[in-house]
Amino acid sequence: MDNDIPLCTLVERGGIFYEVAGNSVDTMMAEFIRSLPGPFFPAGDRRRDQEFRAALLNAVLEREALMPTTIGRGIALPHPRSPMAADEKTQFVAVGFPALPIEWKALDGKPVHSVMLIVSASSKFHLRTLSKLNFLCMDERFLSLLRDRAPSALIIQTIREVEQGWKQ
Repeated sequence: MDNDIPLCTLVERGGIFYEVAGNSVDTMMAEFIRSLPGPFFPAGDRRRDQEFRAALLNAVLEREALMPTTIGRGIALPHPRSPMAADEKTQFVAVGFPALPIEWKALDGKPVHSVMLIVSASSKFHLRTLSKLNFLCMDERFLSLLRDRAPSALIIQTIREVEQGWKQ
């Protein structure tokens, strides 16, 4: 069942990217999505992969136009309004650290230093993942790792540890 996929697994699938270029939400998200691991389609169908990336960028920017996805404290959780992953095995969360903080129209006025892109296969899974990420971002240890742009292995290990604490 897709609700059982740990956040640490989703982040391992999506990857963690440092120094993502771009000086606006649009340009940073374009570079971020271009950097995502792939291919998103079997047999390395490059054309379909590029079309998916373009559709994902368009969907994320449309969502941002409705209302910024910042949650404060320098963090944004961009996502398309509708599920875009083919199935539960292709869902992911990618973490990106912009090369420079990005003005994201955050309610707290702080520029964004950490971005977590959510791509899911169902609305239910999307909402559950969004909730988990919001909860994770209340953990001071995790926030510190994001601010410090900690190594990816440490970020994933900390997510795993925080999730284990939720189960207790």
